[in-house]
Amino acid sequence: MSFIIIILCILLLILLITYFKVDTFISFIIVSVIAAISLEIPLADIPSTVNRGLGNILSELTIIIVLGAMLGKLVAESGAAEKMASVMIGIFGTKNIKWGLTVTGFIVGIPLFYGVGFILLVPIIFSIAYRYKLPAVYIGLPMLAALSVAHGFLPPSPSPVALTSMFKADLGMVLIYGIIISIPAIILGGPIYSRTLKKIKTGEIKLFQPKEIDPRFSMPGKVNSFATATLPVFLLILVTLIPFVLTMNETLSEVYSLVSAPTIVMLIALIVSTYTLGLRQGRTMAEVMDIYADSVKDIAMIILIIAGSGIFKQVMEDSGVSAELARSLQNITIHPLILGWMIAAILRGLVGSATVAALTAAGVIMPIVGEANVNPALMVLSLGSGSLMFSHVNDSGFWLFKEYFNLSIKDTLRSWSVMEIIVSVVGLIGIMILNIFV
Repeated sequence: MSFIIIILCILLLILLITYFKVDTFISFIIVSVIAAISLEIPLADIPSTVNRGLGNILSELTIIIVLGAMLGKLVAESGAAEKMASVMIGIFGTKNIKWGLTVTGFIVGIPLFYGVGFILLVPIIFSIAYRYKLPAVYIGLPMLAALSVAHGFLPPSPSPVALTSMFKADLGMVLIYGIIISIPAIILGGPIYSRTLKKIKTGEIKLFQPKEIDPRFSMPGKVNSFATATLPVFLLILVTLIPFVLTMNETLSEVYSLVSAPTIVMLIALIVSTYTLGLRQGRTMAEVMDIYADSVKDIAMIILIIAGSGIFKQVMEDSGVSAELARSLQNITIHPLILGWMIAAILRGLVGSATVAALTAAGVIMPIVGEANVNPALMVLSLGSGSLMFSHVNDSGFWLFKEYFNLSIKDTLRSWSVMEIIVSVVGLIGIMILNIFV
């Protein structure tokens, strides 16, 4: 019965947003409360569930989204994004630009958390789309497909690292196998599938729209543009490598824990960009701060929508639906790699979060792995692959894509959600083929 309630609530959410035109954030709150009551969460506990769901997701994403939007706005308005776009067009040509963006997304996605990578890459997508009159979804989805796959399959993303530890897999083998299966998944889900999306039109997008550069300000050079825009990437790579090259004492460990946090990395990058793309180009501090203030206004509703999805996800967790589903699937007679993928995929559809889906599925499948003699590295990838499946209205990534690209729910499902299904299924196929040989 609980599964039927979830399905009906998801349908109600879609109906409120699309037919009745109710604000998405308000729709999430209404549906979350109805779901909580229907799933018999004690009435006195529902406010706590709502607050916890909102707080949990915002505590992870708000600072990253805000600082990333500030950096992205400055990259766009300073002319840095346009400069980067012209260099990439020069290398790949307009005809093959989506392949260049795909490679960029994969490289950036390996060291970055998905939310950070998304915020950093979107300005480049729109700069190219505006300048060369190309459909934003058509050229942007391949880059974000690569970013998503890297997030789900490859260390040092949090979910693959945690799964590797849980299954005592070899981190190097997870990375090697992950790269092998990532390539076909990205190609099919990104550049190949995006060919069908050329006619999808984005709504008016103001956040990263380039403006005419004021003649008072100098245009940033190529090195400055690329170095500043990608600084968070290199900082995160650096902090990832530090433990492997330095012996850490207690003091160094504490300092490392601080500077390696994505929020601190983004803060450092923003401080640097304030000088390199702001003050150094002739802007005053007040003018740079005005750009940052405008960027926050533009993303306020995006933050609320993501918060709403977090509330709905918390209701699913507190009601015990995910645990109930996991128990019902544990006795199915099927190959452990496929079963792990299925559990993670269904949990992703229910709870929204890929990380929660993968880690919850791991707890269910772990006893089976020990008995069936399954390659632990492949099981890590199977769960990571399954956790990318079924991204829809309860997934914050779904709303990030929808709101930044200003799409309808229908077009978001057709583009983003189908892309996630493709990379997930192709990932599973690749895992089963690898299982024959390893």
